[in-house]
Amino acid sequence: MANILVCTAQVPFLSGGAERHAAGLVRELKAHGNRVDLVQLPFKWYPREEILLSAAAWRLLDLTEADGTRVDLVIPMKFPSYLVRHPNKVVWLIHQFRQAYDRFGTQQSDFTSSPEDTRWRELIAEADATGLGDARKVFTNARNTADRLGRFNGIAAEALYHPPPLAGRYRDDGPGPYGLVVGRLDPWKRMDLAIEGAAAGRFPLVIAGSGPDEARLRKIASRTGADVQFRGAVSDEELLSLYAGCGAVLFTPADEDYGYIALEAFLSRKPVVTCTDSGGPLEFVVEGETGRVTPPDGAAVGAAAAELLAAPARAHAMGEKGFESVRGLTWDAVVSALLRAGGLS
Repeated sequence: MANILVCTAQVPFLSGGAERHAAGLVRELKAHGNRVDLVQLPFKWYPREEILLSAAAWRLLDLTEADGTRVDLVIPMKFPSYLVRHPNKVVWLIHQFRQAYDRFGTQQSDFTSSPEDTRWRELIAEADATGLGDARKVFTNARNTADRLGRFNGIAAEALYHPPPLAGRYRDDGPGPYGLVVGRLDPWKRMDLAIEGAAAGRFPLVIAGSGPDEARLRKIASRTGADVQFRGAVSDEELLSLYAGCGAVLFTPADEDYGYIALEAFLSRKPVVTCTDSGGPLEFVVEGETGRVTPPDGAAVGAAAAELLAAPARAHAMGEKGFESVRGLTWDAVVSALLRAGGLS
């Protein structure tokens, strides 16, 4: 039995895929006979100084032992938790502080190209070099995340895929009449493309999720006349039913790190419509085989989804291919890789 600490930063009162990811890792490491706990520190990104203060707080932590108990391995997952000090640190990176990297100077970041923000960006990159540089190995949640890390930081990493939270419970109730959108309602998720697509393709759309972009999305639905149901945050059982009963899943984010939604769709045997610049989903969605890949344009997204909804046999065949492509993703493989990298197996 190994003593393992999973480390991650947490914005108080917010919970999403990253939090479920960390909880899943703790659960699976325990299931393999290890003694495991989750270590979290609150993260605040404003004003700018707070970012590096959060990084410094993690750097001050030495988790070699706790209350006289040796810690055999630490697994940090999220900026800036990987600055934690430990002689046996294996990182499984969900994402960096993207506002200082690929989103720098865009509408998705409050970092501008000013000299002051450029300097903050440099300091964040230096912190990443320190925290990731002393890791025994760096894994990422997807190839897209690994590519970004190599492009901006020159750090090599290996993609390590894991199944979505409800793996083993997804089902298929047959092709349904509606398109489905799932996730937190954030602007960079670009759910407006799905809404515009529903209006153009004249098909009903169900959106499951809540978030800060809801008011804007409702206005778009009203303006376009799209047939959209905003279901808000749903229970696990409701989510499983929505996946099971839809005809296609629309997942159109901008440069997603990984994206459970494509995997959840495939495990429900549903095809996925995504975009050419959506990032992580493109590691799973193959144009014309497991779904459709379109330009990031509402009309194009709508045409692709409408085509699938109008041809349920073809949509079902794509969903089956998607299922076969991801059914082999297991937590056992993840745990084995992490323990092996940490010299514990």
